[in-house]
Amino acid sequence: MTEIAGTDLVVVARPAGAAGRIGWALTDAWTMTRRELAHWARQPVQLLVGLVFPVMMLVMFAYFIGGGMEVAGGGDYKEFLFPGMLALTMAFGLESTMVSITTDLNKGVLDRFRAMPMSRSAVLVGRSVADMIESLVSVVVLLLAGLLMGWRWHGGLGAGLAAIGLLLLLRFAMLWLGIYLGMAAGKPELVQAVQILVWPVGFLSNAFTSADTMPDWLGAIAEWNPMSATATAVRDLFDNPGWGGDSWAADHAGLLAICWPLALLAIFFPLAVRRYLRLGG
Repeated sequence: MTEIAGTDLVVVARPAGAAGRIGWALTDAWTMTRRELAHWARQPVQLLVGLVFPVMMLVMFAYFIGGGMEVAGGGDYKEFLFPGMLALTMAFGLESTMVSITTDLNKGVLDRFRAMPMSRSAVLVGRSVADMIESLVSVVVLLLAGLLMGWRWHGGLGAGLAAIGLLLLLRFAMLWLGIYLGMAAGKPELVQAVQILVWPVGFLSNAFTSADTMPDWLGAIAEWNPMSATATAVRDLFDNPGWGGDSWAADHAGLLAICWPLALLAIFFPLAVRRYLRLGG
């Protein structure tokens, strides 16, 4: 079991037995989570920028561009935009994950942790728990900003919680994609190259407009984008206006909003774990 005291790591005797090993792994994972959360207190500006940036994007698209947008069938464009912005925020969260992983990798932090008598799963579990906590805070901040801007959800509490659950599921999948890409890239300059590619993929969705307004081939790609599935499903659960569509992807957005993240997890979770276990090998 490993404890963090200030900036120093203190190694404690490892408990024996299956139950002891599970408790040891959970304690180490929580220790690593606390390490990540401690960065928030030491670097609050970085956390605030991460929380404020999606709100700025929401304001920019709602008021600077949204004034000229009309939703087919009527409805407030802000209510159409808001679920899409939530989905994009969850997807773009992989950037912060990649930066954190690459920073620890280049500073040798991951190698030091792997050399210590601690659970080998603790580093990745701690990283994922901390990122999910930050993502939940980001969702809450965006929800409050949306309410202040006039957005409303018109479904029940259960539907609203289900929408938040789909958003966090997408974030969890993108989290493991970010962990894998961060370790695969290895260097900050390569991370920047990946970040540049993330934005076109994110914008090639129905977050801001309907796929029907795009050329057929481009619209088909946008409709099958995982972010489009989550955005459409969240709109349905919040009972916010949408452009709809007659494609299979549009008609089964709720199913795809579950299947896409699970498929990404099935691919990148084992790849990330394998990559981590082979570091320095």
